[in-house]
Amino acid sequence: MRKQLINPPQVHDTSKFGISQAVIDIASSTVYISGQVDWDANHRVSCHTVDGQLKKALANLSTVLDASGSSVKSLLSIRLYIRGEIEEFIGDIAPIIAQFLGESRPALTAIGVSSLVSKETLVEIEATAALK
Repeated sequence: MRKQLINPPQVHDTSKFGISQAVIDIASSTVYISGQVDWDANHRVSCHTVDGQLKKALANLSTVLDASGSSVKSLLSIRLYIRGEIEEFIGDIAPIIAQFLGESRPALTAIGVSSLVSKETLVEIEATAALK
């Protein structure tokens, strides 16, 4: 398998962790996107609410998709991790996700978790997309 590593400078640097923001499988034209969170360049969150962090994580996802030569329209699947019970947040997050995805309609799994990458991280979004 030939792969292309994607690490746009607008998103926090993950190279010190030995990972890339995304990897393109050249043979299948598929983009595998690492979990996107609300982190700045110093790995700090900018917002302390689920809906605020979701918006930032989606913006980072969009940045990585663009840098990969893909787009929201080409999303195949999304895994949404939220600290806590999904049911508690669904009313706030559903409209944000619907607006972001538009007519794309990828498969989506939402998972409530007790821990994420940092104590302040409330939302993480992992995705798979096709190239345009």
